[in-house]
Amino acid sequence: MFSTSDQAGETAMSMEFELRCPVSADLGFIRDLVRLHARHSGLRGERLDDLVLAVNEAVTNVLDHGGKAGTVTAVRTGRGVRVEVMDVAGRLTGDHLGSATIDPAGSHGFGLWVIRHLCDEVVVEQTAAGSRLTLHVHRGMSPRYRPFGRHGSNETQHAGN
Repeated sequence: MFSTSDQAGETAMSMEFELRCPVSADLGFIRDLVRLHARHSGLRGERLDDLVLAVNEAVTNVLDHGGKAGTVTAVRTGRGVRVEVMDVAGRLTGDHLGSATIDPAGSHGFGLWVIRHLCDEVVVEQTAAGSRLTLHVHRGMSPRYRPFGRHGSNETQHAGN
């Protein structure tokens, strides 16, 4: 979106970008696009890394457990960035998200748990086009539990769930 406005003789110009790309097995490319968009939208440091990792997990879930097709859409919000990951299969439900846990003996299956703990808000909706997983990451430090501290420790900053 590109817009201009003229109020009291002043011209203001703003440009808002929306990222939209297909889900693909090229996870590196999707991570790069999301990182670029989120950085442009004001995310920095850990919050930027949180969003990129959460989107990577969401797309991986579409490829491994869903319909292997969909879209990734990212937009800037007043507080940060919102990313929607659509899965054409429509198998993901709120129950999956709510029951996401970690099996210490398991070697995989952590994606939804990671997503819940890296994002400030996570919503799953069923639509006519499939399942939509919406991730919100706000600028600034997250008040949620951080699965791993900056130095690799397993510290808890706040148990937000």
